[in-house]
Amino acid sequence: MFLGHYAAALAGNSTARRASLGTYILAGQLIDLVWPVLLLTGTERVRITGNPAPFMALDFQSYPITHSLAAVLGWAVLFGAAYFARKRDAKTATVLGLVVLSHWILDLVVHVPDLPLAPGDSPKVGLGLWRLPFAAIALEFALLGLGAYLYVRSTRPKDRAGRIGLWAGLGLLVLAYLGSMGPPPPNVPTLAYSALSLWLLVAWGYWLDRHREPAF
Repeated sequence: MFLGHYAAALAGNSTARRASLGTYILAGQLIDLVWPVLLLTGTERVRITGNPAPFMALDFQSYPITHSLAAVLGWAVLFGAAYFARKRDAKTATVLGLVVLSHWILDLVVHVPDLPLAPGDSPKVGLGLWRLPFAAIALEFALLGLGAYLYVRSTRPKDRAGRIGLWAGLGLLVLAYLGSMGPPPPNVPTLAYSALSLWLLVAWGYWLDRHREPAF
């Protein structure tokens, strides 16, 4: 799942506006932003299979710290608690925690059974929608469309940058998603460094929020 995580961030921001869209994107993509760091340190492992089928080029061999259900629950609680400790806003902290958790739930839908329930010797789950590429792509775009609709309905641009920047950013998201279905990176370090570029989208969220305001 890729676009769906940003859809969750957009929807969350439309529900509890006190946190920036950048914070919501950070929540929605938190475990995928930590994952490449753990790849580079050898703490988690992935294998590039060379499978030409869309979404099947990577074999996620071990990622219990970032992608096990138990660990993601921990990340969700920590993220929400950190926000609450700083802002004393229970509603927004709860929504942010749920956005973190939504990452695992959305991944569950598309991944083949490679998502562990807990670190260690744990069953691995996944509903495998990636085996049906057209259905997986349709779901991603439907989720992004819903998230964008909720965000646009709840905000309005302050200036031209707020109007153009939203659609430009969403367009880049779509291009990045379509590009991910091309040939895989040549090696794991290249994959990890490429994944770290997703931090730019967190920055985009913070920038965009300065150019939009609540619609009501």
